[in-house]
Amino acid sequence: MTAQSIARKLGHQFSDQSLFRTALTHRSFGTPNNERLEFLGDGVLDFVIAASLFHRFPDLPEGDLSRLRANLVRQETLHRLASDLNIGEFLRLGEGELKSGGAQRPSILADALEAMFGAIYLDAGFAAVQTVIEKLYTPLLDELKPGQFQKDAKTRLQEWLQGRKKALPRYQLLEATGAAHEQRFEVACEIEHPAVRTVGHGSSRRIAEQVAAEKALKELHA
Repeated sequence: MTAQSIARKLGHQFSDQSLFRTALTHRSFGTPNNERLEFLGDGVLDFVIAASLFHRFPDLPEGDLSRLRANLVRQETLHRLASDLNIGEFLRLGEGELKSGGAQRPSILADALEAMFGAIYLDAGFAAVQTVIEKLYTPLLDELKPGQFQKDAKTRLQEWLQGRKKALPRYQLLEATGAAHEQRFEVACEIEHPAVRTVGHGSSRRIAEQVAAEKALKELHA
């Protein structure tokens, strides 16, 4: 597998390969790096997602649309998408970042994906990057359900259990690793009836709890 597999998965063939390389270059590696492309890609992503939500949900008020967009463009979502694309495998990182696991760090992967959006915009224009983003986000957009998206996973899990007169879940911190500025948390979500136990990981305890709650909801619905 080569770095070009990322471009193939995105559905874009770069005319300017230097843009592609720069998007995969972290500042620890040297210059040019992907910081400016990340800035540009962040703005492009915000607009494309906002436009998609505007047309997909014509009756939703501004506040709900803003919460939806925030959820779709947050670091955790970008990290998941970048991981699916195997971006971490081809990042150009400085020696220190390589040794400290930078290729798996959520913030670095999320920024690299946004940089890729910026690079595609410069390489082929807005229509091209809009097509890439909409294709990448279609599965996430299709999962959205009016009336639920504004509530986080822990709230939806609590309401599901309360509606069936079940005991509320317990969240247990299993492990916290890493330095203070780059910690990783592992949290278990435990439900007595029906018996469900899931584990979530994240860069904060809150995020890990939300991931575990989302997993629990999927098991309950299954």
